[in-house]
Amino acid sequence: MNMQFNTRAPVYLQVVDYFKKKMALGELRAGDEMPSRRELANDLKINPNTVQKAFKEMEDQQLITTERNRPSRVTTDDAILKHIRSEIVDDAVAVFVEAIQELDVSVDELVEKIKRQYKEGTYDDRSVGS
Repeated sequence: MNMQFNTRAPVYLQVVDYFKKKMALGELRAGDEMPSRRELANDLKINPNTVQKAFKEMEDQQLITTERNRPSRVTTDDAILKHIRSEIVDDAVAVFVEAIQELDVSVDELVEKIKRQYKEGTYDDRSVGS
């Protein structure tokens, strides 16, 4: 497991976000077993208490379920799993819109550029006048 931590957000929330993305991408599916807390702490080289806090947060958000003496599992609630994906997309769009509004680009021009780049896969094209 390869995770890069930043200093802007608490580590436990970064762990939660990591697993949300795995769920949204379908890499973790409904009912899949989560790694053990000890194993995850060891893999990520973080304090086990931090992992415990992340799991508690995921339980509070109903992303995972934990039964006594059993491994935690990804929720089987499709509505929650769909909401995760929607939340991630909404967050990415909000960051994008905030950045692009400063450039005073019309919505029509913006939509056309997004459609073209999405279709062509030219996300890294940073040339002027594109």
